[in-house]
Amino acid sequence: MNSPNVEIISDSFISPKFQSEESKKPIYLSPWDLVMLSGNYIQKGLLFLLPENQDFSITTFLDDLKHSLSATLTHFHPLAARLATVKNENPPSLTVFLNPENSPGARFIHSSVNLTVADIVKPTDVPLVVQSFFDHHQAVNNDGHELSLLSVKVTELVDGIFIGCSVNHMLVDGTSYWHFINSWSEMFQSKGQNSHLTQISRPPILDRWIPAGSDPIVTLPFTHEDEYINRPDRPMLRERIFHFSSDSLAKLKAKANSECGTTKISTLQSLSAVVWRCVTRARRFPVDQETGCMMAVNNRSRLSPPVPENYFGNMIQTVKAITTAGELLDHRVGWAALRLHEAVGSHGDKNIKEVMDVWMKSPFVVNPNVHFDKNSVHMGSSPRFDMYGNQFGLGKALAVLSGYANKFDGKVTSYPGREGKGSIDLEVCLLPENMAAFESDEEFISIVNE
Repeated sequence: MNSPNVEIISDSFISPKFQSEESKKPIYLSPWDLVMLSGNYIQKGLLFLLPENQDFSITTFLDDLKHSLSATLTHFHPLAARLATVKNENPPSLTVFLNPENSPGARFIHSSVNLTVADIVKPTDVPLVVQSFFDHHQAVNNDGHELSLLSVKVTELVDGIFIGCSVNHMLVDGTSYWHFINSWSEMFQSKGQNSHLTQISRPPILDRWIPAGSDPIVTLPFTHEDEYINRPDRPMLRERIFHFSSDSLAKLKAKANSECGTTKISTLQSLSAVVWRCVTRARRFPVDQETGCMMAVNNRSRLSPPVPENYFGNMIQTVKAITTAGELLDHRVGWAALRLHEAVGSHGDKNIKEVMDVWMKSPFVVNPNVHFDKNSVHMGSSPRFDMYGNQFGLGKALAVLSGYANKFDGKVTSYPGREGKGSIDLEVCLLPENMAAFESDEEFISIVNE
């Protein structure tokens, strides 16, 4: 990584404060979890200013973080486990599961770097050093056999603190990731006194979702991990965070709906349509080049019966609108937004279960190189997640930042804006030559508020 170096001060492991007999049993993963074996960990973190209170003690703060993390892991005990694999012979297959008996717990790292908060938030592009604020750099989820499934890295800056969490994507999607962080923040504010599931506001549902009538132990038709693990070298990317005010977004949404004579197109669909158009323009595709925009969709409420929002695990799919570069740019933004709205709106119980039926008959692991094609835009995360409500005694975070994981040319991550009120931040990853055209695109500039 680029200098200045992030120096590790201490390294330890945290176990659940209380361990029930249930928490000592193996957990068998759902199909939605198993498809993630070759993906990266989720890496998200919060940047805080140091409190002006002269009584602040980093030692006390770290102790409080550790104690509250231990208490939180009582409720989210799968995060303290490790992956394990059993090889089956008849037929040849693998069973990948969570083994709580094979783990020292979640990792907790205290580190420091000679940088200020301004060094992180002022540059136009997200500084490369931010990747060093996270553990498990470049790890894929299958590495959770040896690596912790949760690693917290607390980095001291000259005038700030960054709390970066790397969580194995086989255990969580974005909804579950922020459910855990929200619960940890809640526990921190209660100083870890809560010890029973009923005493956190949103107890997680840990039982894995398996298709009706299926064996609860799902196997994979492989004999060795080399058959499904891919570790591609990512090209150098530029990463920028763009801010969109609630006023700007309201105007954009009204415009998209007006152009299509509807009121159903959402704010995020409208914003995604602009990004799709502007990235396509920046890439200078020929008019007949097929291009798509993929959006991550939470399946919980779309299944029948619905899965509770507190379900802890993966419950996401991507939907995709496809057209040609010429058609996308010849039409107005409302046309593209409506294509996205239709893709999301048509995704329901029937589609989800049909995809799952196909997977159960012929299980596979998603290859990110194939799934995220280089001619498309992929919209990930959600501005609905509660990110800035996690304060850890330091007040409201200044920024939400992410690590190396799950980034490629055309990946766009959405966050709520710090001021709330419906504002949105987008973290955009593009090849340098494409970012130069994208960030100066007139259509894009007209809606961004830097």
